[in-house]
Parts: sequence; structure tokens; C-alpha cells
Amino acid sequence: MSKLWGGRFTKQTNHLVDEYTASIGFDQKLAEEDIQGSLAHVTMLGKCGILPQEDVETIKGGLNKVLEKIRKGEIEFSVSDEDIHMNVEKNLIAEIGPVGGKLHTGRSRNDQVATDMHLYLRKRVVELSGMLYELQKSLIGQARDNLDTIVPGYTHLQRAQPILFAHHLMAYVSMFQRDIERMMDSYKRINVLPLGAGALAGTTFPIDRHFVAEQLQFDRVYENSLDAVSDRDFILEFLSHASIIMMHLSRLSEELVLWSSTEFNFIELDDAFCTGSSIMPQKKNPDVPELVRGKTGRVYGNLMGLLTVLKSLPLAYNKDMQEDKEGMFDTVATLEGALQLFAPMIATMKVNKSRMREAVNKDFSNATDIADFLVGKGLPFRQAHEVIGKTVLYCIQNGKYLLDLTLEEFKQFSPLFDDAIYEVLQPETVVNARNVYGGTAKEQVADAIKRSEVLLRMTEQWLEEHQ
Repeated sequence: MSKLWGGRFTKQTNHLVDEYTASIGFDQKLAEEDIQGSLAHVTMLGKCGILPQEDVETIKGGLNKVLEKIRKGEIEFSVSDEDIHMNVEKNLIAEIGPVGGKLHTGRSRNDQVATDMHLYLRKRVVELSGMLYELQKSLIGQARDNLDTIVPGYTHLQRAQPILFAHHLMAYVSMFQRDIERMMDSYKRINVLPLGAGALAGTTFPIDRHFVAEQLQFDRVYENSLDAVSDRDFILEFLSHASIIMMHLSRLSEELVLWSSTEFNFIELDDAFCTGSSIMPQKKNPDVPELVRGKTGRVYGNLMGLLTVLKSLPLAYNKDMQEDKEGMFDTVATLEGALQLFAPMIATMKVNKSRMREAVNKDFSNATDIADFLVGKGLPFRQAHEVIGKTVLYCIQNGKYLLDLTLEEFKQFSPLFDDAIYEVLQPETVVNARNVYGGTAKEQVADAIKRSEVLLRMTEQWLEEHQ
């Protein structure tokens, strides 16, 4: 069968060229968006008097029938028809006859595919924001339940200072809040209509691009036809944001893997989110966070891949740009899969509060507070730092922790020590002493939770407005 564009050619396309250049194997994911855009386009053609209303209604009826068949799996897409646009048009013509060929009046596949991707990504950004919202709710729920749970805080993966476990979880809530805000902001640049730009220069037909934008609920249209068909910044931006989200998930994954190990034993992941070993029956493996950590690399790769594709392309459209879709689809699927699992996995996570407290009691993470105690007695901080360093060394050499020392032992390092030191060293005192905005004190963390709940309601409102 000849191509829809085959009039200028004297030979059939080599079947290897068909197979190599066809995108229908992956861009069939855009079928609904393609038909959605076509319905708006043909409605505009009728409104502007470019097509008679009778043809418009026939085409719209045919498009809806093709869409119904696609949803039912009754249409077999053909590689010889190259892409989703040509496949839809061929099936439309088969459904309603030659009048279906009028649908393509006043547009090109270049502005058509760009429109499809804007429609596709616009929907996915809202869905992914909703999934991040659910993950935040799970983290906040765990934080609320652990406002009295103290855990070692780490730098360099060495115990540093005791903090509330709720404070640690709320750090991720803040990360995912920035991710949501980035997604929301990117929506403004996704929600721009390229249709009507034609192949690169617009069209001679008296179309109404703003009418199509209203039909498809786009906020505005591209100002420049060359830019409209060659812009893939909105996909790059999405891939960049997705990479940051995966980085955040990967950091949390790493901690979940560590915390669930026997050596830490801080948490236990629900059996529903773990797997076993084929040879070692005692094993309970944190496969979900491990795989999310691993899949982060492929999302990074998709971003770098598209940046590389676009880096030397002249305006306007080039076939290279066909490579913009697979990485986008893969990133959406990878991110959706991770977020769908993470929210319930966090919500069902068991926290071993006693083990966390034991870890705090058997370290030197309260040492900074002794230095602050001595500074309060008038000792310069640098001298206090040296005093506490020697005190910690003494404890290590004698198999003790700071709270194990007698007052006499403390005084051999500084006469400024008194009985108040034992209250200063209590984990609750250490934590609640950091009662500054953003600190780990219980009062501050409780306030942080309240602020995050306000942001949750704002996100919920945004999701309702954009779904």
C-alpha cells in the first residue's frame, strides 16, 4: 500500500527503512492524545469555514469510532504507516472514506506530534504530583507517630548529634515539596499549544489557533512557529525534575536499606514490599528500595540522552527528534512505579523505637552539648572543643560513654563541670535544646508538620483544579 505522502516517490520504501524509522512501536501510547488534538483541530476547521460542517461531523464521528476501537484493542497498528498520526488517519479513512483525508488540512505531523506530547506530559505531571502528595502524607504520618523517637543523626555516615526520627523524615517531606513545586511550575511551560505552526512556518489556511487552545484547555499558544515544532525544552525540564525526584527517592532508599539491616535494625519494612532468597530461607530483602536506587540511573540516562540528541540540531524539525519519546515514556513509567510503591511502603513501615534509643545511648553524639555547656561557663569554644575531645578519648580508652562518667572523672578535664552536666547529656535535653526554626526540638518539628499539612492542602487544591 502506498504511503500517504508517497506521491513524489517512484519506489516503495525499503522494508528495513520502514522498520528503522517507524515510531509506532512506542508512540502508539499517544493515541488518545492524537485523537483529542484532532477533534479540536477539525472543530476549528469547521468554525473557520475551512471545511463544511457536514465533513466536520463525519470526521469527528469517525475519530470517535477509531478511538473506541483502539481502547478495545481492535486496531492493529502498522509499521508501514510509520507513526500514530498516519495509523490513525489510515484507520479514519477506512472508517469514513476519502473525507477522512481532509482532517490534515492546515497542519503537519510536526506540530501534531508536539501537541500530542504536550497533552501527554501535561496529564502525567498532574498524576505524578498526586503520587508525590501521597508519599508526603505517608512520611508526615510516620513523623507524627515518632515525635518522641530519638535516633542518631549522621554526617559522613558517622554518628553526629541525636535528632528526632520525625525530624529526619520531615527532611524528605521538604525535598518532595520542592519536587511538587517544580512539577507545578513546569506545567506552565507544558501547557502551551504548538498546533497551527504547520511544518515550520505556519499555514496559508485562516485557522484560529487560540480557539484550538481553548478547546484543549491550553493557557496560551507558541509565539513562533519554528520554536513550536522544534521545542523540546518542556520534556527536558520534565526529565530533569524526574531525575531530581529519583535522586531523592534513591537517597531515602539507601537509608531504608541501611536501617532495615541487622546492623542498624532501626526499621522493618512490611513483608508485602520485600522478597526472599531462593537459597537462604532466613532472608528478607529490601528489593523495592534497592531497585528504585538502581533505576535512578536509567532516568538520569534518559535526560542525558535527550540533551545529547538536541545539542546540535538546526531549526526546525529533524528526524533525530523522534528520539524524544522513548526516554520520556520510560521515565514516566519508572517514576510512576517507584512512587506507587513508596507511599504504602513508608506508611506500613515499623519503627524500632527501642533500638534507636539504644543506639543514641551508646554513642558520643551528645558531645557537642558538653562543649556548649562549658562555653556557657565562660570557656572559649576552641578550648572547650579540646576538653571534650580529650574526654571522649578517655571514654573510648576505658570502654565508657559520657553519661557513665562520674563527676570526679569529668572534673579531671575541667573544673567547670558540675552536676548539671548529667541533665545536659540526656538525649531529650540535647534534642530539645535545638529549639530554633527548622531545628530538631519537638516543638519545632511539630510546627514543621503543621506547616507541611498546610502545603498538603494547597497541593490538594492544585490537583483538583488541574485534573
